[in-house]
Amino acid sequence: MSDESLPLTGIRVVDMSTSYAGPTATMYLADLGAEVIKVERPGGDDARGWGPPFLGQDSAWFHSANRNKKSVVLDLKHADARVVLERLIESAHVFVENLNPAKLTRIGLEPAAVLDRHPGLVYCALSGFGLTGPDTGLPGYDLIAQARSGLMSVTGALDGMPQRVSTALSDIVSGLVVALAATAALRRAERTGQGEIVDVSLLDTDLALMAPRIASYLAGEPEPAPSGGTDSVLAIYQPFATADEPIVLAVGSDVIWQRMCAVLDLPGEARDAATNARRRVVRPLLLEAIAARLATAPAKDWLERFAGAQVPAATIARLSAVVTDPQVIARGGIRALDSGVQVVASPWRYQQGRARLQTAPVLGADTECVLAGLGIANDELDRLRRTGAVGGAPE
Repeated sequence: MSDESLPLTGIRVVDMSTSYAGPTATMYLADLGAEVIKVERPGGDDARGWGPPFLGQDSAWFHSANRNKKSVVLDLKHADARVVLERLIESAHVFVENLNPAKLTRIGLEPAAVLDRHPGLVYCALSGFGLTGPDTGLPGYDLIAQARSGLMSVTGALDGMPQRVSTALSDIVSGLVVALAATAALRRAERTGQGEIVDVSLLDTDLALMAPRIASYLAGEPEPAPSGGTDSVLAIYQPFATADEPIVLAVGSDVIWQRMCAVLDLPGEARDAATNARRRVVRPLLLEAIAARLATAPAKDWLERFAGAQVPAATIARLSAVVTDPQVIARGGIRALDSGVQVVASPWRYQQGRARLQTAPVLGADTECVLAGLGIANDELDRLRRTGAVGGAPE
């Protein structure tokens, strides 16, 4: 897919975010064709150092969220650097930041003030707790959001300590939310010229992930607790042991329940649990019967039988299996950047082609060309370098 045919071609994004949620958002905008200028402080985004493993000078984590971008180094302690940043924002359609409110005020980047100066801009503020409320100034991390949203309270072994979902869940989904909201705001800005402040928090994102559990609780369901991978609403929806390795079964409808009963040759009383409500009442008896049958044959045999009967089932894949899964390979789920670094592709597919995948930028590698594009002459750029207001690629 050529750059010209990507949906966000012609859109410029200035990205002042660090770590993972904001960079994920702008990476997806870049995958959609936007020109993303990553503004970094001297020393760069903290995520560059989140290793080992390192791929060249930067961590694998950094490469996983920063493809298709340009890097400009500005030291915003210098007034001259803040002037350059203002010129960058003036040239942009979208601005993304995840700074704390006190720092935004100190460097003149409060959302409302920036929108006053650039009324057509889509300003994306990404934080732990949002721009309003009593906790707006608190630092936010994935672990904190998972804990406060209730997500951890339902995750973990039965009767065990609550656990974090072991990936940057809040950050990645918040990045998707920012990309969605920014793209919608861009559509309106094209029609009306009116910009927007997009306020996304990790806590709000995790509340959205907990929506069905919270809705059930508010409707009278007992407060849930860690349940070892089962689902409090659907029965049966959980892992089971087989003769050699565990599998998961997802009985998402009454029809699937009857198919599963036929595959396992369960007794009549199990088949009589024809509704999810009934299955929840007799769940312990059903679990015992299912477990006894699954223990009689290896996982491969059961998966073949379930696939033939259209019963959703799967092994619990380790990453070594995930990256070689024929379905993942067929869909291009793992792709190589132009540098050869392998990363997970964007979670969408266009029929007309696939997005470019250019490697994550070297720190400051694009400072000179980006600033030249703003009309900053060579002698002025040299002065900015000498004062330390801007930086370039390492020697």
